[in-house]
Amino acid sequence: MIRYNLGMIEVRPIEAHEIEAAKYVIFKTAYAIFNEAISLEESIAKYSALGVLKDMDDVRKNYFNNGGTFLVTLEDSRIIGTGAIRYLEDGICELKRMWLLTEYHGQGLGYRMIQELFEIARAKGYKFMRLATDGEVQTHAVGFYRRLGFYDIPRYGADDPEDLAMEIAL
Repeated sequence: MIRYNLGMIEVRPIEAHEIEAAKYVIFKTAYAIFNEAISLEESIAKYSALGVLKDMDDVRKNYFNNGGTFLVTLEDSRIIGTGAIRYLEDGICELKRMWLLTEYHGQGLGYRMIQELFEIARAKGYKFMRLATDGEVQTHAVGFYRRLGFYDIPRYGADDPEDLAMEIAL
């Protein structure tokens, strides 16, 4: 596993005690991007009750033991970003939980995270990486993925049928 340590920024596998902090980063970032009409605390309670991040309750089972990994980006030991891959089907992994606090956008940190995930995916023998995202609200993310070489594919899986599906050859 390559560990980035760029000044005060580090990218490494998540540790069990960091899961709640990682969830908070995802909820906070989504809250800002989706422009929720309720408070952040209400939004977290709402989406937690719906089980939106239930896969993170057992990161070992759903990521590390499922042909993948779950990484965090830290600044001075504080989680500021997340990114993960997991097995989808033979030769194909799925990018999940790629989030970075909005105040860190545009600094190359998402790029560093995705490059680490590409390297891990290749080392695990994956030939393609897929993802699904909200193509209407997540325009910044979609642009980022397209710049990396992701292209649109037909929808897959059981997530939101309105989501945009993308893939990249590794």
